[in-house]
Amino acid sequence: MNPIETTDPEIWQALQHERKRQQSGLEMIASENYTSSAVLAAQGSVLTNKYAEGYPGKRYYGGCEFVDEAEKLAIDRATKLFDAEFANVQPHCGASANMAVYFATLNPGDSVLGMSLAHGGHLTHGMHLNFSGKLYRFHHYGVRQSDERIDYDQVAKLCKEHKPKLVVAGASAYPRTIDFGLFAQICRENGALFMVDMAHIAGLVAGQQHPSPVPFAEFVTSTTHKTLRGPRAGFVLCKKDWGAKINQAVFPGLQGGPLMHVIAAKAIAFKEALQPSFASYAAQTIANAKTLAHEFLSAGFRLVSGGTDNHLILIDVNAKGVSGRQAERALDAGGITVNRNGIPFDSRAPLDPSGIRVGSQALTTRGMKETEMRQVAHWMIQILGAPDNQVTQEKVRAGVAEMCRHFPTPAEHA
Repeated sequence: MNPIETTDPEIWQALQHERKRQQSGLEMIASENYTSSAVLAAQGSVLTNKYAEGYPGKRYYGGCEFVDEAEKLAIDRATKLFDAEFANVQPHCGASANMAVYFATLNPGDSVLGMSLAHGGHLTHGMHLNFSGKLYRFHHYGVRQSDERIDYDQVAKLCKEHKPKLVVAGASAYPRTIDFGLFAQICRENGALFMVDMAHIAGLVAGQQHPSPVPFAEFVTSTTHKTLRGPRAGFVLCKKDWGAKINQAVFPGLQGGPLMHVIAAKAIAFKEALQPSFASYAAQTIANAKTLAHEFLSAGFRLVSGGTDNHLILIDVNAKGVSGRQAERALDAGGITVNRNGIPFDSRAPLDPSGIRVGSQALTTRGMKETEMRQVAHWMIQILGAPDNQVTQEKVRAGVAEMCRHFPTPAEHA
């Protein structure tokens, strides 16, 4: 028997229910993915027992010689994978990675420019209830109403007007390629530092299927999950001259002991992303998202910006008379997990917005391709056409379960 089953049957039951949910349903939340069995195993390894405050070769505890090896591997692989000058792999999450850059470059009250949450940005890009919005004076750019793409003229205008010390690019719900070169040029012209939060697209960048922000930005932050398929955690890449300040910002600035079991899992994920097969996965992820976009457009749905260049699409379900919350719940009843999401210039409330956000990366990890995406889109369109029809939901759920049986998750091999 599994030790969890004997020690804590209630937790074991919750784990088994979640395992079954992941295996028998379609995970289409754009920020989720499946890790490999090796990444899962590292997170449950003996490294979880070890305190290791500090950095390799400069720890505040004894007995760190072997965790040093793991962290060095993670650092070396991260810099190689993204062709970066410097990497800090200790942040516990993407928010911690962003916080580290802010701590290294800003003082409370400094002016910062970031993407509006309402137009696809992230909480840590200056949302007023988040630490970023409370500590710093954030100003926000957004997308044009005409095509729902980033308004670079607005970015330049706001930079000139507010003289931000730091400009943040990157998004959590933006389906188009960001022009990092143009951002960098605007920053240079206005004496601003440039940071890119590539959490969503990191796997596409690693697979060389999306332009890299690393040559253009002083700082690049990311999570290690999402398209990168690693553990739930974060990291920072930066120019070498900023390395010492980033290290100091992470420890002792905002964290104590790093999670060495998670850092080992990051090292494994970086190694997996360095393999030729990862580029194929990244390319297929984009192809799958484009297929989903094509099917929804063909069925008369409105997509934010008219399509996608990456792993996600934003669907304006309100245009079809369905709210985001209603769509999320109806699809979930059919075994398809998405999240409700605001769209630019949304007329509805944030907790029940006009859109849903749909990602292709997790299904791609399972081995699904264009044929499966067309079927998935057909099922989604069926449900969204009659969101209260339980018979349709049950039929779709049965079809989803059958499809999933042919495309096992990595955990099913564990």
